[in-house]
Amino acid sequence: GMPSRWTVDYAYEGMRLRMRLGLTSFKHVGLFPEQAANWNFIYDNCVRMRAEERTPKVLNLFAYTGGATLAARAAGADTTHVDSVKQVVTWARENMEQSGLEGVRWIVEDALKFVRREVRRGSRYNGIILDPPAFTKSRRTANNAEKGYKEINLRAMRLLPRGGYLATASCSHFMPAERFERMLRSAAADAGVELRQIEARTQSCDHP
Repeated sequence: GMPSRWTVDYAYEGMRLRMRLGLTSFKHVGLFPEQAANWNFIYDNCVRMRAEERTPKVLNLFAYTGGATLAARAAGADTTHVDSVKQVVTWARENMEQSGLEGVRWIVEDALKFVRREVRRGSRYNGIILDPPAFTKSRRTANNAEKGYKEINLRAMRLLPRGGYLATASCSHFMPAERFERMLRSAAADAGVELRQIEARTQSCDHP
């Protein structure tokens, strides 16, 4: 009895988002509601930077349908949205338009390739959101994925100025929190970046 498409509204402080949801063949609906706390965090920090007369630059990698992208843009951030799936980027653009926003930079490309190029260009972002999809539990694939996780985090760290934020994630069945923290610290050391704080949160991660 579900419609094939519908919309939901999300409001927080001065942020008003409207997002299109839909039934998909891969069992997503276009939104992970537990991310709302992260949207609030992104919005608050971008607003704070604007109050300091700075325009924050935010990079959202593996950006999906754009909840975090829209939160940053709603706060006035210069926002870049990167995902390798064109249909998903189109979906995110629809969400931007429904939310009454504009001005997002849309990139359809592999996230690692994009970040490698940005490092070569000497680009800098005040905030980077990095939420890769989960991988299979097989040991061989997990080992390869861990190498990929480390490289994308390492290169993303090189795009951060002093005091910048990196919000990154890993599913617990792929990499336990303690191991993930060690990987982040190793990547930071390789990038020559000082990690001032790591906050680990554990939550369900059933989606692919």
